[in-house]
Amino acid sequence: MKIYLVGGAVRDTLLNQTVVDKDYVVVGSSVEEMLEQGYQQVGKDFPVFLHPKTQQEYALARTERKTGNGYQGFSCDANKQVTLEEDLLRRDLTINAIAQDEQGTLYDPYQGIADIEAKTLRHVSQAFVEDPLRVLRVARFAARFNHLGFTVASETMQLMTDIANSGELEHLTPERVWQECDKALGSQSPQIFFEVLKQCQALVVLFPEIDALFGVPQPEKWHPEIDSGIHTLMVLEQTSLLSRNKAVRFAALVHDLGKALTPKQDWPKHYGHGQKGLTAIKKLCARIKVPNDYRDLALLVSDQHQNIHNAFELRAETIVKLFDKADFWRKPQRLTDLLLCCHGDIRGRTGFEHALYPQAEYLQQCYQLATQVDVQSIIAEGHQGAQIKNQLQLKRIQRVNDFKLQLVKI
Repeated sequence: MKIYLVGGAVRDTLLNQTVVDKDYVVVGSSVEEMLEQGYQQVGKDFPVFLHPKTQQEYALARTERKTGNGYQGFSCDANKQVTLEEDLLRRDLTINAIAQDEQGTLYDPYQGIADIEAKTLRHVSQAFVEDPLRVLRVARFAARFNHLGFTVASETMQLMTDIANSGELEHLTPERVWQECDKALGSQSPQIFFEVLKQCQALVVLFPEIDALFGVPQPEKWHPEIDSGIHTLMVLEQTSLLSRNKAVRFAALVHDLGKALTPKQDWPKHYGHGQKGLTAIKKLCARIKVPNDYRDLALLVSDQHQNIHNAFELRAETIVKLFDKADFWRKPQRLTDLLLCCHGDIRGRTGFEHALYPQAEYLQQCYQLATQVDVQSIIAEGHQGAQIKNQLQLKRIQRVNDFKLQLVKI
C-alpha cells in the first residue's frame, strides 16, 4: 500500500495558495484492507474512506468507464492493480493531476507543473469530454485563478464547446449546477466563470436568461459599453470588488434580466426592465435551486435599483414606502446589500469604474432618521390600534422630509 496526497492540496501548495482540504489516494490496497486498518467507508459508488484519526478522505486508486449520460454515468474499477498514473489520468486538469508521496516527492506524469508555470488550464486526456460537469469546473477554476493570470487552453476550450453542443449538459442536476455557480460567486473574479461559459457556448444551455442579454443594446450616453450582457458581467465584477457576499454578487448578476425582454422596437431604451425581470429571476432560481435568501435579494434589487439610482428625486413618502416594502425595519442588512448592488451597477460601465455613489449615504441617513421615531411616544399620545401604525408612518415621512429640506438649504 502506498499513499499519495493529490489534487487541490498539491496544486495550491505549488501556487502558494492556502490549502483548505487534503485528499489522498491509496494505491495497492482494497476495501477489505482499508476497513481492517480502521478506515470508515463513506462512498457507496466509489471506494472513499475517512481516516480513523484525522477524518481526512482517502480514496482507492481507480479507473473509470463511461456507461451513461451525465456526470454520474460512470462505472469504476478500484482493484489493487490500478496504478497512480491511471488514477491521475481520469482527473480533469493537469494542474489537478499531480501527486506527492509521504516523503514529499512529486509525481507529475501529465505535465501539470509546467502548466502551472505557464498559467494554463489544460485537460489531462480526451476522456475529459465524458464528464459534462467539467465544463463548469474549468470555468470555476478560470474564475478562481484569473487574478494569477490563468487562462483556459484553446484545445480544452474546444472540448468544452463540444460538450456544450452534445446535449450532455442537460443531464446535469440543478443542485450540481448551482453548487459550481455558488463556488464561482465566491471566487475573486466570478465574472470570468460566466465569460468562459459564454465562450464555450454553455451559457445558453445552463443560464439562458443571462445569455439572452448579449446583443441587446443600451443607450450609449449612459452605457458606453452598449451591450447588456457585457454590462452585466462588468456589474458583477465591480460589485465583487465592493462585497464578498455571494448573495449580493448573485443579485448584481441578475439585476438586468428584464432588458432581454424589451421589444426590439423599443431598443436601446428599457422601460420597466426591473419589474419585467422579476419573472425571469424566479424562473432561473427555481430551475437551479438557488437559495431563497439569494432569490429574495435578487428580486429586491431588480425591482428597486432604478428607484435607488433616482433617490434624490424621490419624495419622502416614496422613500419610506420603499423601506416598508423591503421590510428594512426588521432586516436592515438588506438595505446595505441593495445599495452595494446599485453602486456596482453604476460602476459597471465603461469609464465609470471608480464612480462615487452618494445615493447610498443619503438613503442610509434617511433610514437612520426614520428608525429614530419612538413608538412609545406615539402610544403615550393616546393613539391606539391602526392609528399607531399611521402615526409612525407619518412621523417617519416627516423626518425624511425635514432631512431633504436641510439638504436643499445647504
